[in-house]
Amino acid sequence: MATHYITANRLRDGASVWLSEAVDWVEQIEAATRFDEATLPAALEAAQADQGSEQIVDVHSAPAPLTYREQIRANGPSVRADLGTQSSRLARVSPLPQPPLANSSSPYAGIYRYDDYDRQYLRDRAAQFRQQVERRLSGELSEDEFKPLRLMNGLYLQLHGYMLRAALPYGVVSAAQLRQLAYVARHFDRGYGHFTTRQNIQFNWIRLEDTPDILTILAEADLHAIQTSGNCVRNVTTDHFAGAAAEEVVDPRIFAEILRQWSTDHPEFTYLPRKFKIAITGGPIDRAAIRVHDIGIMAHRNEAGEPGFTIYAGGGLGRTPVVGVQVREWLPVRDLLRYVEAILRTYNALGRRDNIYKARIKILIKEMKAEGFITMIEDEFASMPADYNLLEPEIIDALQARFVRPPFELLPDRSVSLEEARDRDPAFGAWIGTNTHPHHEAGYVSASVSLKPTGGIPGDMSAEEMEKVADLADAFSFGEIRVSHEQNLVLPHVRLDDLHTLWSGLIEAGLASGNVGLVTDIISCPGLDYCSLATSRSIPVAQRIAERFSDPERQREIGPLDLNISGCINACGHHHVAHIGLLGVDKAGEEFYQITLGGASDGQASIGAIIGPAVSSEKVVDTIEAIIGAYIDRRIAGERFIDTYRRLGAASFKEAAYAGD
Repeated sequence: MATHYITANRLRDGASVWLSEAVDWVEQIEAATRFDEATLPAALEAAQADQGSEQIVDVHSAPAPLTYREQIRANGPSVRADLGTQSSRLARVSPLPQPPLANSSSPYAGIYRYDDYDRQYLRDRAAQFRQQVERRLSGELSEDEFKPLRLMNGLYLQLHGYMLRAALPYGVVSAAQLRQLAYVARHFDRGYGHFTTRQNIQFNWIRLEDTPDILTILAEADLHAIQTSGNCVRNVTTDHFAGAAAEEVVDPRIFAEILRQWSTDHPEFTYLPRKFKIAITGGPIDRAAIRVHDIGIMAHRNEAGEPGFTIYAGGGLGRTPVVGVQVREWLPVRDLLRYVEAILRTYNALGRRDNIYKARIKILIKEMKAEGFITMIEDEFASMPADYNLLEPEIIDALQARFVRPPFELLPDRSVSLEEARDRDPAFGAWIGTNTHPHHEAGYVSASVSLKPTGGIPGDMSAEEMEKVADLADAFSFGEIRVSHEQNLVLPHVRLDDLHTLWSGLIEAGLASGNVGLVTDIISCPGLDYCSLATSRSIPVAQRIAERFSDPERQREIGPLDLNISGCINACGHHHVAHIGLLGVDKAGEEFYQITLGGASDGQASIGAIIGPAVSSEKVVDTIEAIIGAYIDRRIAGERFIDTYRRLGAASFKEAAYAGD
């Protein structure tokens, strides 16, 4: 006879709980009761009554013995022994120590400088949410009434509890702000945060009752969680080398900030058919994956040397991966906001609201055909008053003034001390080769901090590590840090003369992995270890692949390679646009991984092709090694994996992948 557990999440802190025979909710599944077909209906009725009394949320039954999903739900993430049910909630220091700052104004960090109006707005939002949380905890608001309110403030109910997603606009954060995030991680989470592919940060173990305090603390650092969820314009992302890249035409931070201000609580675009993502890059090299966004914006110069933009629309991943189409080859700078609004008006008017899977702009463009959609955009754009939402030079200059330019020194192009250190230490030289990028100022580089150590969790960072990077940023990068969509950090302005000292500091912090852009620099979503939507785990596979290819020499011999993993079809791990992509799927309760090859998110964006049947979790690492081995055997001098794949096609790689079957 089939038996079931009844499970739910506790309202106040989101913890997973199970129903006992005494109709009590217990945290340990060993103390829960298995209900048979005869007793299950009455037990479910009792559980639903508790939901009605606002003690718990999301009641459902789970068959026993537990499915794999429910095992993780019961025992905690499979990838961190310190985060399961054996780990108690953090003991609170009472009273909490003061946060490390009153505001976020580092002297030169390249963040947008908030004024008193901006700060009061964030404080008011936090105060408003405090009232909403109080009403929810008192039972005045039901879960259905409260859900849209918490999502407007970046609060999700995940597998083990509440997750708070804080916005890091276009991935720029000051050292002072990073210390504030470390404070939240240490005192309100379980000591760490997770950087995402949208250049944000997530905290996975948040109590509902603490959320207003967290938002208040973030507000004091000019941080928030506005529009990190919901059917609105999400965090506008950009090149993580923005404002530093040598090939840059315009500083994309300026225009990302304009779009952020314009879209925040916009009355027309707060309730779109579906979430909406915009990415912008300030030059001809795409490091922001602009062609797989709802709107992608690339700066370049016309024949007259004037800066402007190429506009793409309709890109996206998920269950329907699409490379966006070019809708405007040339758009003057002054028209950017008007044209983006024309696209959004068209989508908002015509996008589907009856089917969540067909609600994105990519589906609208597919159904209308690109030519028809472009015509409607242009018609809407032409209908606007001549002076409507123009980005005049004085507007751009005023915003740019809020980004304080660092006091760069006049330095030579070369550093003798750097070259001597590189000659003495091959490991340092190898790190330079992978983890630095040319700067527009002579004598400087941008230095990447990999969050992908062997055996680590991609994108995860402890409070202590955040504080160490903040100190290094203050010492060597004008107090400025960037978050990349590859889930790494960047110190954008480092003197060549300081590079070896910085590297030594990263070694001490355990953050000196020289693997940026290599096979172990894996993008991975949290997967089934945390996410309530996932169907399989991502992190354990990423860890096993990283361990298999842990030898630095072997990584460099393989060369540049993008390997991404998603735990479900929502594709938060961007597997579709990886050279090698893995999609976790559930087959009768067992984890399998579908393999795609040939994806790319750069200027030659493409969607990877499925090469054959999904492989089991036990075989997936061996299969990846076989694919990479086929590449090494068949490449010609100087070819990256993606180049070899495009030259040869899928057949030889498929043969290698399934040779043992």
